[in-house]
Amino acid sequence: MTMKPVTLQRAAEVMGGKLIGGGGDTLIRQVVMDSRFDVTGALFVAIPGTRVDGHDFVQDVFRRGAVCCLVEREIDAPDGPCILVNSTQMAIKALAAYYRSLFDIPVIGITGSVGKTSTKEMMAAVLSAKFRVHKTAGNLNNELGVPMTLLALREEHEAAVIEMGISDFGEMTRLTEMVRPTVAIITIIGYAHLDNLSNRAGVYKAKTEILHGLQENGLALFNGDDDMLRPCVITDIAPEQTTAKKLLYGLAPGNDYRATDIVPAGESGTACIFHLGGRAMDVTIPAFGLPFVYAALASAAVGDRLDMTEAQIKQGIAVFHTVEGRANVLRTDSLTIIDDCYNANPSSVRASLTSLASLAGRRVAILGDMGELGPDAETLHREIGETVGQSGIDCLIAVGPLSRHTYEGAVSVNPHGLIVWHFDEKAEALTTLPSLLYAGDQVLVKASRFMRFEEIVAELKTGIF
Repeated sequence: MTMKPVTLQRAAEVMGGKLIGGGGDTLIRQVVMDSRFDVTGALFVAIPGTRVDGHDFVQDVFRRGAVCCLVEREIDAPDGPCILVNSTQMAIKALAAYYRSLFDIPVIGITGSVGKTSTKEMMAAVLSAKFRVHKTAGNLNNELGVPMTLLALREEHEAAVIEMGISDFGEMTRLTEMVRPTVAIITIIGYAHLDNLSNRAGVYKAKTEILHGLQENGLALFNGDDDMLRPCVITDIAPEQTTAKKLLYGLAPGNDYRATDIVPAGESGTACIFHLGGRAMDVTIPAFGLPFVYAALASAAVGDRLDMTEAQIKQGIAVFHTVEGRANVLRTDSLTIIDDCYNANPSSVRASLTSLASLAGRRVAILGDMGELGPDAETLHREIGETVGQSGIDCLIAVGPLSRHTYEGAVSVNPHGLIVWHFDEKAEALTTLPSLLYAGDQVLVKASRFMRFEEIVAELKTGIF
């Protein structure tokens, strides 16, 4: 697959740079930021970093087939043309915004505190039943990942699904100015990145910046079960987007798109009925837990707006696969493991606990510290413990210094029969786990990334319990 035609001269003009070394009519075949990748026909973006400076690899990528390098400083006797700019990071955003403008296709921008990646993967699976879809790779959802995702669009693509992650005010505005979504989805307003955003009101303000770049006559599709997003649509809080249609999806009555009759179909699946406008659709989602119901419902809603048939929507949902670390169900001879350790915040932990509580058998939650919660971190951890105590699950194993407050919250509720443990260090927990778990247990593993709970998942997978 090939890029839409962009010459070096046009790229330099768009980025406000100076083309040095000629070759203005040369076409860019791809844009690459990592010199370890294939650079044949590429514009190589030299990003100066704290540990590695991309400028040090300019000559190497030329020898390996790059057609041009984007640089912030002049290179001595380069083996090919360079585009000199003040900031390669700012320049690549400008190029991405221009390149996005060359495509007249549905572009779905997805943000929210919980469920961005799962919704992105589900959306891509559903839309692929009708369109050739481009999607964000991995978690390339920030101010460097989004432009590289856009620049990976190819002539053949008929739709794009772009994950958009932020941690501070203004970031979403910059992202949406590049993405210019035709559909903007917000999954939930939760407790995340509070070091910068302070509270949920701050999260709401930062996330709803996605409306600033929503295309005219576009669609804003928000989770109507969220207490902050529902009023945004019902009271039309964003009047500057007068041409955008605003719709809600969720489980509660009053949502434009709704899921009802939700029944767990075993640990790895969920059956429900989707109400899409005037039609009801029986759906089986091949994934565990309520978060995937929301992801599939949002995807079905977009499919409905894009005139997909019921058969196409069901076909797309059926081929969905969970991503490692995100409610991925693993089975050993003795345990069912719900690997949800990619990341955690209070909203996502509560959702995972709700899903765990719906299972039969002995249910165990192994929870670790949650990061970036600001001055309320201790209180938020304690509240998670209280949620555990009220959820009806059978055992909590809390790991990490902040998770002592999770332990204390669970103990304070003091539900009958709940077994509660706390370990300051993960190593101690790993040593003790064999004596705490039993054959047949359903085990949720969840924490923020810095806790590296994939090590716990790996230990559980050994099957020694």
